[in-house]
Amino acid sequence: MLHELREYQRKLFHKNNFTYKRYFHASINLDKKLVGIVGARGVGKTTYLIQYLKELDLPFSQKLYISADVINIPSLFDVAEAFSKEEGEVLVIDEIHKYRNFELELKKIYDILDLKVIFSGSSALSIDNAKADLSRRALLHHLHGLSFREFIELSKGIKVPSFTLEEILNGHIDIAYELLEKFNLTLPFREYLKSGYYPFYFEDKEDYLLRLNETINTIIEVDIPSIFPIEYASIQNLKKLVRLLCISHPYTPNIKELLIKMDMGDNYKGLYRFLEYLHRAKIFTTIKSTTKGDNIFVKPEKIYLNNTNLHYAYCDKSNVGTLREVFIASMLRDEHLVAIPKKGDFYIDGKYTLEVGGKSKKFKQIKDMPNSFVVADDIEIGSGNKIPLWLFGFLY
Repeated sequence: MLHELREYQRKLFHKNNFTYKRYFHASINLDKKLVGIVGARGVGKTTYLIQYLKELDLPFSQKLYISADVINIPSLFDVAEAFSKEEGEVLVIDEIHKYRNFELELKKIYDILDLKVIFSGSSALSIDNAKADLSRRALLHHLHGLSFREFIELSKGIKVPSFTLEEILNGHIDIAYELLEKFNLTLPFREYLKSGYYPFYFEDKEDYLLRLNETINTIIEVDIPSIFPIEYASIQNLKKLVRLLCISHPYTPNIKELLIKMDMGDNYKGLYRFLEYLHRAKIFTTIKSTTKGDNIFVKPEKIYLNNTNLHYAYCDKSNVGTLREVFIASMLRDEHLVAIPKKGDFYIDGKYTLEVGGKSKKFKQIKDMPNSFVVADDIEIGSGNKIPLWLFGFLY
């Protein structure tokens, strides 16, 4: 089987000519023996793994790529053992959640073979299986879609820096001026909100939203059932939940009302599980209040689609206020603690309150609150504690 896998790898190397380096290239630690790369379908996990292998200073024979998407492999361990016997050193396993009992296979490889293994999987992937206890063995890295900064670099062919949240909050006027000297803002930002979150936009711009719609369906129909124990009827319920979210601006859930619309009787736990599945699969972003815990059976204060592109792909109409909040949530949620405050739209890292709106948005709702900021759309440069919405796209 190794010769078939190597032939597939050779063709893959030849086909992949993507040279752009995403934000995580410099930060992912691959020193450990077992490393996991997880993220939503379409954010560039496979591209990163192929780039890494192609650039790795090893002979072709000592590095091997395999994918569950295209090749049926009865035993991961058998392949890894055969590769190891031929002096293989680095094994990459893509889309590992497609393998049944992959945790046990990885544990066996880790414990017996002298191989570095890097695997990728769905953002919903969990490695805390009690039988394997991979959480002690594997280092997991979570990848996100393109930031607005990365979108600018790819579309304009220029290099622009990223900034920390504190740098943006405290120095947004000078940062905005510096950036706007390099590119025109208005059209690229609207393009990004509609179709710039997933890197495959640059492969086929014309059919991007259609492909993204198909990607969402694949996540619901294939990825989620491969990880969570759900039946076919539940797949339809997950799609129904997405459609219901589309018509909300934004959605503050009424669980009892949602149960009625979903025709789920009084199955509260089932509904909360569905919300958790969609959240972990990066279709939903569920945000709780500052006073509630993180238990999955605690009602979220707000539920958003994961990013603005999903609105354009899956919803008939998109409310501009919702899109603004979704954008802020998508840029902040993975590296910062995001909660819903009593006043304002977002409470960040237990310190900063953000109120999101259009260019005429005032401080009325958050006046007299410390560390409070208005985040305004349709402005290029802000003033005082009023910051342009687009600048939050430069956090990574």
